[in-house]
Amino acid sequence: MATETASGLSDHLRGVTVTTVACLAGIAAALVSASLPFLGVGVDAATNRLALLVVAAAVFIQIPLLKLLGVEVEDFGIKDNLYVAFMTFTLWFISYGVILSANLQ
Repeated sequence: MATETASGLSDHLRGVTVTTVACLAGIAAALVSASLPFLGVGVDAATNRLALLVVAAAVFIQIPLLKLLGVEVEDFGIKDNLYVAFMTFTLWFISYGVILSANLQ
């Protein structure tokens, strides 16, 4: 049986929630990166470093969102924060790469 944390979420539900939010934030960051007029999906968009600001914003927006969903982010260590940042960046990288490859406009 899964143990309950102080917030009422089991360890499994906490992990699933954090992973889901991080992955969806990465995909949303890719869609935002592709839709911004100064980034877009042109040839220069692949080397534009401003897209990384979108990813950084997506990582920082997740903390209040996770708090709102009942995850105790005060208990996050460096490993948890790196996990959130890594999952967000990875899903952004894959999604934005697919969008740039497809040259969607």
